[in-house]
Amino acid sequence: MKYISTRGQAPALNFEDVLLAGLASDGGLYVPETLPKFLPEQIAEWSSLNYAELAEQVITPFVAESIPNQDLRRIIQDTYASFSHTAIAPMQQLAANEWVMELFHGPTLAFKDFALQLLGRLLDYVLAKRDERAVIVGATSGDTGSAAIEGCRPCENVDIFIMHPHNRVSDVQRRQMTTVVGDNVFNLAIEGNFDDCQAMVKACFSNQNFLQNKARLVAVNSINWARIMAQVVYYFYAAIHLGAPHRSVSFSVPTGNFGDIFAGYIARQMGLPINQLVVATNRNDILHRFISGNQYAKEQLYPTLSPSMDIMISSNFERLLFDLHGRNGQTLAALMEQFNEQGSISIEPYRWEQAKQLFSSCRVSDEETIVTIKQVYADTGYLLDPHTAIGVKAARSCRNNRVNPMVTLATAHPVKFPDAIVQAGLASAELPHHLTDLFEREERYQVLANKLEDVQQHIQTHGRFFK
Repeated sequence: MKYISTRGQAPALNFEDVLLAGLASDGGLYVPETLPKFLPEQIAEWSSLNYAELAEQVITPFVAESIPNQDLRRIIQDTYASFSHTAIAPMQQLAANEWVMELFHGPTLAFKDFALQLLGRLLDYVLAKRDERAVIVGATSGDTGSAAIEGCRPCENVDIFIMHPHNRVSDVQRRQMTTVVGDNVFNLAIEGNFDDCQAMVKACFSNQNFLQNKARLVAVNSINWARIMAQVVYYFYAAIHLGAPHRSVSFSVPTGNFGDIFAGYIARQMGLPINQLVVATNRNDILHRFISGNQYAKEQLYPTLSPSMDIMISSNFERLLFDLHGRNGQTLAALMEQFNEQGSISIEPYRWEQAKQLFSSCRVSDEETIVTIKQVYADTGYLLDPHTAIGVKAARSCRNNRVNPMVTLATAHPVKFPDAIVQAGLASAELPHHLTDLFEREERYQVLANKLEDVQQHIQTHGRFFK
């Protein structure tokens, strides 16, 4: 399988090269040239598979030319052996035909473990094969950083530098990053917001001279195709266990960067019978404004009770725009240039109508988030984190029928966001056993100004491959 850039000017690459490249050389995002298609009979045959076995079936077409089957099987088995629940992504029922899929049983209690535990192992495999070294520079609004660190901490050929906005992530989220001990782990608290951190990541990829040819730069945020690929699996897992391919299933996804719900879109393109995809946003609602009003525009960033979604620009949305524009890289590149210059774009009405046929959307306020947490707990005794509560509220607001099961992706454990739980008048969740001493562990991080040169100098000074 070959991968092409959304902006049409970068060379087509195989999976191994895309894994290491992250962002394309023309500034675009890599997507498969063609998607594998699964027939209903194939999907039906997977009903007896466990999560790792299903992951192997879904992922193999994307990597087959780069990773032998036996090596991929070992990597996948090792990845999900680190999860604390044998079902890996267990389902909890809230009401008739209404479910949440728990994606927080990985090491860092967030859905990003599904992709980043796999990504770290894939990176180590490919780098060892090539006898190369890599530096990861990443940005996090909360969960990506800890998941990336846990996924890459054992890697012998990787140094990882994760930026988070100083004082803008929860205490649990910060400590899950800053208490990890590893010679290859570096946490940077940037005096700015998440988008400032993300902009510096992109700037590093645009000009990699600061690496002095001593290592290659690798992205672990959601622009890396391997993360989307890994997330596609749990859509198949949930749908199959609720009756697919014999009936369609709907999903509500709390999302900021559009990566997680784009994986659902890919699953549908691959043949999974998905009836509805609901984009659930908080007050920072650039995606909802586009889907509801054809206006994709940067606005002020507001802190909310769901900080992992406090994002002004949705990095993965470019991948959908690419498809909406007939996969024309030249057209897409011009559109993104317009967005960068003006901070706002709209698309032709017929293309927007196509997007509306693919997605529903809902914006959920902090007040509505609290009400949903309280209501679900009163009705079921089940405690939602604020991001998942946004997904549940959006699912109930946008649902187009009661026949298809509606699954909300539970993207994080409620213990990570105690402020929302307390505001809902409920007792905070307890940390799982492996994190009970989290607040006693020593933190290690460096506060840096919101300056690219300071970040790059820190990498040169502290990275193992520059000594």
